Order: sequence, then C-alpha cells, then structure tokens
Amino acid sequence: MWLRDPYTRLSKNETEDLQISVDAYYGNPWLENHPINTGFYFVRSNNKTISLFEKWYSQKDNSKGKKEQDVLFDLIKSGIIKHLGLRVRFLDTLYFSGFCQDSKDIRAVITVHANCCRSIIAKEADLKAIHSDWKRFKKLETNSLVSPNWTSHKCCQQSWGKPLKIKD
Repeated sequence: MWLRDPYTRLSKNETEDLQISVDAYYGNPWLENHPINTGFYFVRSNNKTISLFEKWYSQKDNSKGKKEQDVLFDLIKSGIIKHLGLRVRFLDTLYFSGFCQDSKDIRAVITVHANCCRSIIAKEADLKAIHSDWKRFKKLETNSLVSPNWTSHKCCQQSWGKPLKIKD
C-alpha cells in the first residue's frame, strides 16, 4: 500500500542500479544478507540490470516450488551482485515498511507491504486495519505530538496456523 510518493525517499544517485524493499532492515543499506522483499523495487535500466532480470527470470521459470522472490534471494546469496557489478541499495523499513518489520514511525512510513502473511484473506484484513490507522493518523493535527501505533497484524500472524474466515 502506497501511503506517500515513494520517489521522495529513493536515492537519486544514478550509479545505483537497484533499490529493493526488505522483510527486515539491518541498519546498512549495502548489506547483501537482508531478506529481500520483491513487493517494491526500483530498477535503473542498464546492461547490468537487464542481465540480472534475464538470469532471474530464466531461473524463476525453471525453479519448481520457488517464488520469484526466493529465486532472486538465492541469486544474491550466490554472488550475482558482485558478479554483475551491480550497486544495490536495500531499503529501510522505517520508510518501506511491511508486516515482518513495521516502521517505527508512522510519520515517516511511505509504503506498507503485506509480507510475512500466508493468505490473501489475511493480507486484505490487515491492510484494511493499516489503512484505518493511516486515516486516523492523517486526522491528527500536523503538529500533534500524538502518533498512533500500528494495529497488530493478527490475521497474518494467524494465517501461519489454521485458515481464517474473515467477516466484513
């Protein structure tokens, strides 16, 4: 869910080839062991990124039982960033939040991704709760010191157990 224009928080540095969201941010935007999240990424089209996507999608189409995110993560772990000479920035969850690691500051968050969630029903329910949190925050005075917390992602947490049936 885009809450604000994400381009305002992306690096304008044209030497950066890929900027990608993560499930958990470890404090260093260049650290390659971040658990990536393909819910949001910004790519500069060049020979390096074209090669990355060609490799990624050829492997994705031949990787039984893996999602495209898993295939890209495996490629990163195997050294494709260095091999292709890519410059990759891993995006801070303070701004590019998700259900795995909430932004700690509702005033800073730009996007929220329904990651770490197993069912569409659960994602939809918890995204609706986030949208309500956002609307409540936007109603506050701009100089208010009060900042609402995010509603917990109960449906997504429960989605790892028994299936949910959500009522409207």
